[in-house]
Amino acid sequence: MGRGMYCSLSLIIVFLCYSCVSAINVTHDGRAIIIDGKRRVLISGSIHYPRSTSEMWPDLIQKAKDGGLDAIETYVFWNAHEPNPRQYDFSGNLDLVKFIKTVQNAGLYLVLRIGPYVCAEWNYG
Repeated sequence: MGRGMYCSLSLIIVFLCYSCVSAINVTHDGRAIIIDGKRRVLISGSIHYPRSTSEMWPDLIQKAKDGGLDAIETYVFWNAHEPNPRQYDFSGNLDLVKFIKTVQNAGLYLVLRIGPYVCAEWNYG
């Protein structure tokens, strides 16, 4: 499977998950993603939630939206969430659910890069 097709399928999966929550129709015709019957080219930017405080997220996300972005992309920084086996941390700036809801409340899509590898100048990611 080519890289482009892999990326397209990944986006479709993300949008299908989003559509379950937001009641939108997402399809793919081999050339583009189609959301609610409209061919879309989505413009996304990265916000890495652990690199800022949760209080900063609404402003950062709103600035991204004001700048014309349709989607926010982020990794799941699993080595921060599970620093030791079976010891989990989703508090403060690691509150992934809060970050996702903040993006959704701003009316943007989220591209969640589950990993496990983080390629963003992140130690042990």
